[in-house]
Amino acid sequence: MKNAVALVLVAIMMSSCATLFGGPVTASQKRKPAGGEQQRQIRVVALVADIIIFAPSVIVDFATGAIYKPR
Repeated sequence: MKNAVALVLVAIMMSSCATLFGGPVTASQKRKPAGGEQQRQIRVVALVADIIIFAPSVIVDFATGAIYKPR
């Protein structure tokens, strides 16, 4: 029982706001900008929510590209 509860808690803590509530991730969000291209804009509300709720979830958002605004 302890393992199941621990697994659920880890799953909740590792969830991130932009990944869950940001909608589908587009190709422009996943791809790094090439040299000379405009930098991607970050969803500020999702970033602040990630930091307030559970700071390590920021890593998940940046890894998936969900933290960036779609074009």
